[in-house]
Amino acid sequence: MAEKIQVPTMAQMAASGEVPEILFWVGCAGSFDDRAKKITKAIVRILHHCGVKYAVLGAEESCTGDPAKRAGNEFLYQMQAMQNIQVLNGYEIKKIVTGCPHCFNIMKNEYPELGGTYEVVHHTQLINDLMKEGRLQVKDGGSFKGKRITFHDPCYLGRANDVYEAPRKALEQLDSELVEMKRCKSKGLCCGAGGAQMFKEAEPGNKEVNVERTEDALEVSPNVIATGCPFCNTMMTDGVKNFEKESEIEVKDVAELIAEAADLI
Repeated sequence: MAEKIQVPTMAQMAASGEVPEILFWVGCAGSFDDRAKKITKAIVRILHHCGVKYAVLGAEESCTGDPAKRAGNEFLYQMQAMQNIQVLNGYEIKKIVTGCPHCFNIMKNEYPELGGTYEVVHHTQLINDLMKEGRLQVKDGGSFKGKRITFHDPCYLGRANDVYEAPRKALEQLDSELVEMKRCKSKGLCCGAGGAQMFKEAEPGNKEVNVERTEDALEVSPNVIATGCPFCNTMMTDGVKNFEKESEIEVKDVAELIAEAADLI
């Protein structure tokens, strides 16, 4: 049974005069979606295990406004963003780690013009850094030793921010076979959830985007499809179910794979 971890909030830290090294921005999916909560827990276990001094906003955290902006409601986005920036600046936050590329992208690239300038890193970047520093180690790849893993690049991590190596470098530590889909890195294909598409009916067409993307993955015969985004995770999981391959292929976030291999969950 994994130990219970008490996750500190910024309010608690501020009350005791402490300053965290990192604010962990959980995000809507990581807070409310049952599947994504497992990714959140994996990230927390890694932070705790590595002795990173971190905190969350808890009830003070709101949606970044990304879905509203992508769906065309700039006014709602600015209202949500300004509210978050006020809270973050109030706590004098310097560095943020996100569990979601959408949160990562908008806070890194679009919050500064509204007065919110922070060092923002995606959780795969943080995991890779912790491994490079020797603070996080996996034991011979754990249960993933020798498995075939393919990484699906999230749009807002890869093409939007040129983060391709960090998740792959972390996965290479698993002593598994990292296989690339024909459409990967800068030529990667969207899972179908970006741009607020996650929250609306599909456009007319002859195939769902996530089914097309899952076909790319099936071509390389993986045991595991690794993701770095809760939305990608949902779409790829649904894609695997569409082909009735759930018993053969797991869909897991990089944080889950590393935490499991490091015996943290």
